[in-house]
Amino acid sequence: MTTDAKILSALRAKSDGVSGAQLAEQLKISRAAIWARIEELRRAGYEIEAGPHFGYRLVSSPDALHADDLTARLGRIKVVGRDIRVFEETTSTNDVIEKLARDGVKEGVVVFAEAQTKGRGRLGRKWMSPTRKGLWFSILLRPKLSPQETTQLTVASATALRRAIRKVTGLSSDIKWPNDLLIGGKKVVGILTEMSAEVDRVRHIILGIGVDVNQDAAEFPPELRKLATSLKIEAGEEISRAELATEILRELDADYTRICGGKFSRGADEWEAGCTTIGKHVSVQMGSRLVRGCAESLDDDGALLVRTEHGHLERIIGGDVTLEK
Repeated sequence: MTTDAKILSALRAKSDGVSGAQLAEQLKISRAAIWARIEELRRAGYEIEAGPHFGYRLVSSPDALHADDLTARLGRIKVVGRDIRVFEETTSTNDVIEKLARDGVKEGVVVFAEAQTKGRGRLGRKWMSPTRKGLWFSILLRPKLSPQETTQLTVASATALRRAIRKVTGLSSDIKWPNDLLIGGKKVVGILTEMSAEVDRVRHIILGIGVDVNQDAAEFPPELRKLATSLKIEAGEEISRAELATEILRELDADYTRICGGKFSRGADEWEAGCTTIGKHVSVQMGSRLVRGCAESLDDDGALLVRTEHGHLERIIGGDVTLEK
């Protein structure tokens, strides 16, 4: 944890203020160095009061994502978020993570971008990523799973995001298999899982996530206004992106730990309870192949089980799912 992260963590832990002497002793640096870092944080947009009776007090934080602030908010975790990096702009956070993966970086690194110029969703679709309006980020994971088990990560990610959104905003969302969260039938979250693997083992997984947070309806392209929404639109107020990002990482870390411990079934039950796909008649486009039937449940690896009109049980691990009326 950097010095700035430690200072922000201390200020958040004591909302009534902490003295410069206490900070200096805790961080093992001079009071002058503390003052210099406080000034730098102020220039970054943090409102920090100073007074003889309370020392330093954090009043407000900027509407921006800062790695040090996210680290300070997150506290102790096991894997996801132990290394956080924030870019003002990049092509796609998945591209950045792919390079880090090739360079041998340890799992758990998270890359956020305040804007993406080539954000992408599943099946090559473009993901709109306007500046400082949402959460656009990717995570590097190196799970000890077989390739067929990796669907578990998409399922777990959906349930983790659903919990985090409810905790921060109070909003309830529905899961559409395999990778979307919907509110009122409109998409608010997309999950893109990219994998590098051999026949029997996974080299790494890139978990790409996009959350529409503070867009107004007019900020969506006309063709998306009936299909997409934001948390701000649904809640009727601005949402703290830093607070939401922190809660998402905390929930993802908990669910990833659960999967690595062989306890996927607990998350699968939660997923089925929040999924609008289960029990519905669906059509699944998988390349040139179309499967129609009733979505019955998940299997042990997180694949969707669809009972076709001929009575066969199809195991679906990917595809474009449409709910049939």
